[in-house]
Amino acid sequence: MDNTTKIWSFVLAAYGNIGELKYLYFSAMLFWYLSICAANTVLIVVIYVDRRLHEPMYILLCNLSVNEMFGSTSLYPLMLSQMFSDTHEVTLPWCFLQMCCIYISASVEFCSLAAMAYDRHVSICYPLRYNIIMNTGRLVSIVVIIWLYSIASFIFSFAFITNLHFCGNVIEKVFCDHHLLIKLACSISTPNNISDLLFALVTIVIPFSLISVSYMKILAVCLNTSIENKQKALTTCTPQIVSVSNLFVGCIFHFVDSRFHVAHVPEKARIILSVYLLICQPIITPFMYGFKLPKIRDAFQKYFVHRKQMIF
Repeated sequence: MDNTTKIWSFVLAAYGNIGELKYLYFSAMLFWYLSICAANTVLIVVIYVDRRLHEPMYILLCNLSVNEMFGSTSLYPLMLSQMFSDTHEVTLPWCFLQMCCIYISASVEFCSLAAMAYDRHVSICYPLRYNIIMNTGRLVSIVVIIWLYSIASFIFSFAFITNLHFCGNVIEKVFCDHHLLIKLACSISTPNNISDLLFALVTIVIPFSLISVSYMKILAVCLNTSIENKQKALTTCTPQIVSVSNLFVGCIFHFVDSRFHVAHVPEKARIILSVYLLICQPIITPFMYGFKLPKIRDAFQKYFVHRKQMIF
């Protein structure tokens, strides 16, 4: 019988033999995962309970926080369970499911930031028409399109690998990676080989281009306005610029780690860089927006800090 039909599980080899350190790693990763969920939940709750924050920018921020928890949940629970595994095996369906969730989350992240950049562009460049352009119906449509576009783009890319037969089952990462999975296939056609590049085009390059256009238009307007308006624009745009920059750096780490064998980089460093986006980005979102945007900072103090002081 052809042995290519017998592979129904993969070994996530990047875990290696961590020995007694597994308890330390488990505790650290569990704490980090719970921190991500708690911080993003608090941000969502603050926006939900404060009617002053029921504006397009903050609704889009809520969508971004939901996605941060979605992406983190696609990685951390399996990672935590693998730390106590001796074989570090994951079944083919679970591998596909994790890959699906991680890549959809990455696409939603870029698309959400593109939508937020567009919102800031309308707010700064067309302030008098802002409420007309960013009405409730359009806002709902934007959120729905973000998720449908991300799901459809991954399905398009995923369709190329559903019928692959694998001649190996060792993935040199702590999660199931699209490109490394293709490299394990017995025969790789040109469409299979470029499917993840096509996914990168529609989920990273296109949204990043839209973000760049929006901010270039914002910059052009800010150059011809007052210092006060420049500072206001900088305050609202800084968190998004930081998020986009962090995403761009994380994607470079992921691309290089998946396609090139960087021998001079220590193994533990490569593992951390491979999950950089799912470690740093989910915690950057609530803290950057929570500290940088005055309305959210004031609402947080009102509903959490001041209320806690009144109780005591």
